[in-house]
Amino acid sequence: MNFWIAIALTAVGCYLLKLAGLLVPAAALEKPLVQRLSALLPVALLAALTAQQTFSAGDALVVDARGAGLAAAALALVLRAPFLVVVAAAVAVTAAVRALGG
Repeated sequence: MNFWIAIALTAVGCYLLKLAGLLVPAAALEKPLVQRLSALLPVALLAALTAQQTFSAGDALVVDARGAGLAAAALALVLRAPFLVVVAAAVAVTAAVRALGG
């Protein structure tokens, strides 16, 4: 029964959060600071998710082949490679490091 209570509370919380977003006045959303922050928020969230997925295994901090793949992707981005090349570089380096026992 606690499971369904948790689901119901989560649904109500999501609805209230969505409603709160709709109730924000338009004047508040048109401020330059709010617009700059809202433009940067997805980048920060994606970076945090990437770091969490790359350097964690359960509750432990790990540095393994995924870190090398991320470094290769970052280098490809710095060199302004197309997106598919960035992904291919990350996959190739990660696979190579794992094949070498890393």
